[in-house]
Amino acid sequence: MEKIRATAQQYLHQILAPVVHLLARSRLSPNQVSIAGFILALVAMVVLLAGYPFAAGVIFLLGSSFDILDGALARLEKKNTPFGALLDSTLDRISEGAILMAIAYHLALEGQAAAVAVVVLAQLGGMLTSYIRARAEVLGITCTIGWVSRPERVIIIGTGLSFDLLMEAAYLLAVLSLWTAGQRFFHVSTALHRHNP
Repeated sequence: MEKIRATAQQYLHQILAPVVHLLARSRLSPNQVSIAGFILALVAMVVLLAGYPFAAGVIFLLGSSFDILDGALARLEKKNTPFGALLDSTLDRISEGAILMAIAYHLALEGQAAAVAVVVLAQLGGMLTSYIRARAEVLGITCTIGWVSRPERVIIIGTGLSFDLLMEAAYLLAVLSLWTAGQRFFHVSTALHRHNP
């Protein structure tokens, strides 16, 4: 899965390269691009709460594409900073939580109580996936394995919104996110036991 993800990211970087150079000429900073993507995610949340899932999906996917652009811009201008990385990761978590909250609310209005609970599980899975990776890196262990990291979660959410498949997306996201968290936990625990038998 990591190879597929890396190949897809390579193609995306090639496709978006002209946009990155345009942003560089506009004098926008990587942090400003991160904030712009975050604002679009909040707009998507509001649009979904207003009852327009397709428009929300398009806006959410557009805002999430800024997550690629900010990193590429930072590398191009050699402006990778610890604060930029912290800001980007924090805004990513808030953006994902905000859109999932809106999805839960939308499903609640439709009387889908079970699906609302599943959205909460999906949020837990995403949080654990990111947390285990961060904790592993503190311990000196590389942990990028797993079926769904943030890009895949974004695609599932955006597709579910755009095609009005929110309940199906919620179940898929919950299962795959929790499975990925389990994969990462097993990977890190195995690495720790290998170095500290």
